[in-house]
This record gives sequence, structure tokens and C-alpha cells, in this order.
Amino acid sequence: MIDIEQLIEETIANKENSYSPYSNFRVSASLVTKDGEVFRGVNIENASYSPTICAERSAIAGAVSSGKRSFDTIIITGDSDMTFPCGVCRQVMAEFFDEDTKIIIANSKEDYKTYTLEDILPFGFGKKDLDD
Repeated sequence: MIDIEQLIEETIANKENSYSPYSNFRVSASLVTKDGEVFRGVNIENASYSPTICAERSAIAGAVSSGKRSFDTIIITGDSDMTFPCGVCRQVMAEFFDEDTKIIIANSKEDYKTYTLEDILPFGFGKKDLDD
């Protein structure tokens, strides 16, 4: 069983690992696989901007690179009130998340909300749209 409040605290602390010298806007994500393994990610900026990677995609890339494809929960926290994933991150989530994957947007362990992919990406494009 996942201790959501502890994981939120760890995700908030992980913002310290963000590399965000241009925006000074730190984002951290913790991705929990169905078997309980945790992968963390932070935003990593680049002076030319477009190679910048978001925390959510950083965590997903780490998990997928380790052979994981089944995810239970992702916790996202940033330097604003309820930092939601960008459109690109939502599309990457659509590639890997099931309808029951929990997406938790957190300010603190007392202030967070849980969503599904359908909640944050209604009518999203995915693998199902490519099926014959």
C-alpha cells in the first residue's frame, strides 16, 4: 500500500533536484509502478528551451528505460498552486497510463487532489485511435 502523504512530502523535497536556472520554476514528480517501485523526475531546463524535459516525462522515461510499463500513481508538485502537467506530458501519460492510474496534484500532504487521465485529457489521442 502506498503512503500517499509520505510520497507527497518526498516529491516536494525532490524539487531541490530540479535544474531550472531560466524559469526558476521547480517541478517534481514521483511515479509508482503497479509493483510498488518509485521513479522520481524533475524538470531539466536547457538554454535553447525546446530540449527542456518536464518532471513527469523525466519520471516516465526513467521507469520505461528500466522496463516498467504498468503504473499505479504519479504525484506532481511544483512551485505554483496545483501544478498540472503540460499538454506534452499528458500525451505521454496517455501512451503509458491505464484508466485506473491515479494522477495526484499536490501542494502539500494536506492539500492534494486525485484525477484520472480522462479527467485531465478528455478526448485524448492514443494507441486506440491507431487500431484498424
